[in-house]
Amino acid sequence: MSQSVVTRFAPSPTGYLHIGGARTALFNWLLARQTGGRMLLRIEDTDRERSTDSAIGAIIDGMKWLGLDWDGDTIYQFARADRHREVAEQLLARGAAYKCYASPQELEEMRETARKEGRPPRYDGRWRDLGGTEAESRAIAEGRKPVVRLKAPREGETVIEDKVQGTVTFPNKDLDDLVLLRSDDTPTYMLAVVVDDHDMGVTQIIRGDDHLTNAARQTHIYQSMGWDIPAFAHIPLIHGPDGAKMSKRHGALGVDAYRAMGYLPEALRNYLARLGWSQGDREFFSTPELTEAFSLAQVHRSPARFDYVKLENMNGHYMRAMDDSALLEQFIAALPYLPNGPDIAAKLDETRKAQLARAMAGLKERAKTLIELAEGAQFLFAQRPLSYDEKARDLLGESGRAHLAALSPRLAALPEWTAVAAESAVRAYVADSGAKLGQVAQPLRAALTGRATSPGIFDVLETLGREESLGRIDDAAA
Repeated sequence: MSQSVVTRFAPSPTGYLHIGGARTALFNWLLARQTGGRMLLRIEDTDRERSTDSAIGAIIDGMKWLGLDWDGDTIYQFARADRHREVAEQLLARGAAYKCYASPQELEEMRETARKEGRPPRYDGRWRDLGGTEAESRAIAEGRKPVVRLKAPREGETVIEDKVQGTVTFPNKDLDDLVLLRSDDTPTYMLAVVVDDHDMGVTQIIRGDDHLTNAARQTHIYQSMGWDIPAFAHIPLIHGPDGAKMSKRHGALGVDAYRAMGYLPEALRNYLARLGWSQGDREFFSTPELTEAFSLAQVHRSPARFDYVKLENMNGHYMRAMDDSALLEQFIAALPYLPNGPDIAAKLDETRKAQLARAMAGLKERAKTLIELAEGAQFLFAQRPLSYDEKARDLLGESGRAHLAALSPRLAALPEWTAVAAESAVRAYVADSGAKLGQVAQPLRAALTGRATSPGIFDVLETLGREESLGRIDDAAA
């Protein structure tokens, strides 16, 4: 029976869930769900200054919003420091690690010598075989606090069979003896990651390709402990539209910002999956379709460029395709995070909610984000008398007001207030007056919404209702 797949997402708390981290989490999640395996969440919170409750909460909130659930309890790396130290002691006992008493001055001299000789700065291994010698006794007598280093192989090569990068070879002479425990006895990231992945039973590591060299170093720890080495897949980083590494100057970095910009989690999931992975030219995948189709073999080696226009278009597609009631639920849930969203939420009583539901079909056709949807729906929440934008004011000139004044009694006389009935009345007025439809409909739109664009004007009339619609028309005609 084949081994069950266990993946993990292991972010460091930085105050938000980075968009690149979200894609890494998604790839781990897709593989685990596809294979019937498990995805675990580990918070790498060893940097105590940055690892605040709010920073950790932002990661968990971002994961939940994206719909990326995980299996079992969240693991906190800092809480496992005793276990990490225990493994370091085991490595010392095996002769696979050693205590290094090199002073900061000596380490700087090594770096300077390497620079002068044109070599990468590396620790030279001078304490590898000095345990139990007079040199160690002197260092102890001087009160030096040692670090614990791994006794890494110096000859040969370390080969990583990476599921994205292919075969990657590292000459061992270029990999120095990494520190496992600092002089204050705290474990390093390199040790903690390996111990945690082993103890959590991780079988597949998917992470950014900036960790590729770490894979070689961490392999030495696995080998020294006699542990199984998980499979590796190092995915390229996300770049901005200009081809440079994604940074704040390219725009939003955190998943929370994309929620605040009005993107749907389904659309962002789809976009992130297609950012560096493909299945032909197909763009749109439901989550079940993604889960079935995803393959590490189809992840590209080259960095993907983040395209805000493509994301916006994809989001618009999802909004238009979504059931109106489901989109309304998403919109209401997003209001606390959208600009002016709390103000809309405060006005959203049952009457307004019903109006919004009736208007949703027309609103979503003109919006690519929930912010645009909110802007399109402003006419529902506007208080009389309305304020008009510049284009609306132009439409409400003398001629426009005259048409409204003449149209108002015809609309008031309608026995039933529906879009169909309103359209018939307006078209009858157009035929009787000799005006063109646009000469009447556009001032009507301005009067009802305060803008020159809106959902279908007859739908707007039905949504606002008889009393509110006639009041706005009369205000504008005056």
